[in-house]
Amino acid sequence: MEQIDESRSGANVGVLEKFSLNGKVAVVTGASSGLGVAFAVALAEAGADVALGGRRIERLLATEKLVQSLGRSAICVQTDVTVPDQCSALADAAMNELGAIDILINSAGLGTAVPATRETPSEFSAVIQTNLMGSYWMAQACVRHMKPGASIVNISSVMAFTSTGLPQAAYSSSKAAIVALTRDLAQQWSGRKGIRVNALAPGFFPTEMTDEMNADFMDHVIKSRVTMNRLGELEECAAAAIFLASDAASFITGTCLTVDGGLMTS
Repeated sequence: MEQIDESRSGANVGVLEKFSLNGKVAVVTGASSGLGVAFAVALAEAGADVALGGRRIERLLATEKLVQSLGRSAICVQTDVTVPDQCSALADAAMNELGAIDILINSAGLGTAVPATRETPSEFSAVIQTNLMGSYWMAQACVRHMKPGASIVNISSVMAFTSTGLPQAAYSSSKAAIVALTRDLAQQWSGRKGIRVNALAPGFFPTEMTDEMNADFMDHVIKSRVTMNRLGELEECAAAAIFLASDAASFITGTCLTVDGGLMTS
């Protein structure tokens, strides 16, 4: 009978324990609102200390209080992910004040809906700079400090794979590129460095971006495209991020997990 290497199979670790992030340190960008806040809170609930990055420091401080109320340590660093030096400053602060970087969740993002005939170079570039290049600069900054077993979770979107009728060339392009970026970084880092890189593709959740959408449009999309006939709850997307960040996903890298209530099945 073939012998099982228990050190690799995790035979001595229970399934629920694999989801625990006790003793881990996570970096979350875009932590001032929406999914970024939900990711930070979920990480703290799972046992991680959290370094919070975002442009709106007042809102970051509110997220910091939420994390601390759960008994975890948190720090805030005002961060514009389009500036590589600021990405490095966030990573350095996490190391200096929290002692490690085990998890990065690249949640900072910018969404627009501009007809392609009218979208300006600066409008298109701003979305690419934030969503795609910001994720890359943060991954670069954090991976320099990460040890084997660490995990990066990039935030893509169902808009990488489909369209709901809005003119979102920049947003959709950036989110599709994140899937390719995830795949390439996994190929570079998972075998050589032992660092997993995955992505989430959320569907429609209550965020600042969906708040700006026409209510009739949202109602139409939910009724016609979302199999579960509702918006997702922020905690549902956060739970998926915890899975990818944790040892429960220790043999998963280079993939994109869709969390969309069945939108992609329609």
